[in-house]
Amino acid sequence: MITLNRPERANAQTMELLDDLDAAWEKAATDDEVRVIVLRGNGKHFSSGHDLSSGTARPEKITLDWIYKIEARKYLEYSLRWRNVPKPSIAAVQGKCIAGALLLVWPCDLIVAAENAQFSDPVVYLGIGGVEYHGHTWELGARKAKEILFTGRSVSAREAEQIGMVNNVVPLENLQEETMTLARQIAQNDPFALRQAKRAVNQTLDVQGFYAAIQSVFDIHQTGHGHALSATGYPVLLRKDGMKEKLKNS
Repeated sequence: MITLNRPERANAQTMELLDDLDAAWEKAATDDEVRVIVLRGNGKHFSSGHDLSSGTARPEKITLDWIYKIEARKYLEYSLRWRNVPKPSIAAVQGKCIAGALLLVWPCDLIVAAENAQFSDPVVYLGIGGVEYHGHTWELGARKAKEILFTGRSVSAREAEQIGMVNNVVPLENLQEETMTLARQIAQNDPFALRQAKRAVNQTLDVQGFYAAIQSVFDIHQTGHGHALSATGYPVLLRKDGMKEKLKNS
């Protein structure tokens, strides 16, 4: 089990946390004793997304080249790598799952959500058309993806289940137990067969254009950063408090 453990910051993701998370995925992927990988978040919320106030060293002048290199590695590459780990994976989600948090749950094979889970990508507020890993269209369908992006509203656990983005919705107090029960059930199967089953589904999505779309929409995402840089110097970082509104009164 991999656990996000910054509950005091709603498990917001610093660059260091993402590096640690990638290392944990790699360790689980190569450990023959691990049959199923479970990703969870400690505390009230699964994750509030990227920690835009973290102490990551920045150049004196922020450029699109600098942004692109960081996000290509820490966001897109990591998410794709986790998606393609040759073992079944399950995300257990409670509370808020905002923007960059989707880059953690969408690469997982299955999602179990607590009844209070809410999924959202409100980055249009920041002048960007969606987070770096564009799973929206694949996870939600085209029209629902547009609605969620245009409005910035949250998708409830039940709605996510109806759409097919979430596998199971369970009471909050049963989230870990239900997730582990599912993991144990899957773990009883032959690891090679599980690996091949996962590869078959992922390869089918890739043949349908998933991988190419993820790559091309990442570049569309970068035009948002370019626009922000040319317009006012880089308001995305300056308006980070707006994202915190999603956690208020919750």
